[in-house]
Amino acid sequence: MLEKTTRINYLYDFYQSLLTEKQQSYMSLYYLDDYSLGEIADEYEVSRQAVYDNIKRTEAMLEEYEAKLLLFQKFQERTKWISDMKELVEKEHVSKEELLSVVTELEKLD
Repeated sequence: MLEKTTRINYLYDFYQSLLTEKQQSYMSLYYLDDYSLGEIADEYEVSRQAVYDNIKRTEAMLEEYEAKLLLFQKFQERTKWISDMKELVEKEHVSKEELLSVVTELEKLD
């Protein structure tokens, strides 16, 4: 469950500007502020089912955006390559070729 929440939070960070104000509000309250479905429903004077349906639809939309745009995937790959580069730099004997290889991989992401 924590993995899903973390993934949705990242996707929300990347794609929130593509969502409606209502979708942004529901997702922010549910995932960032840890409101329950009932609390959100009370806030907006709608049923818990309406909140649940909206959140599930929005999660699916975020996954669709990611499948098409791959911003989160590229972020993860970029983070990995930067970490690898830092490890190489900390080594005593690093060849220029090793560093160039990592830089080349980073360039491929864009």
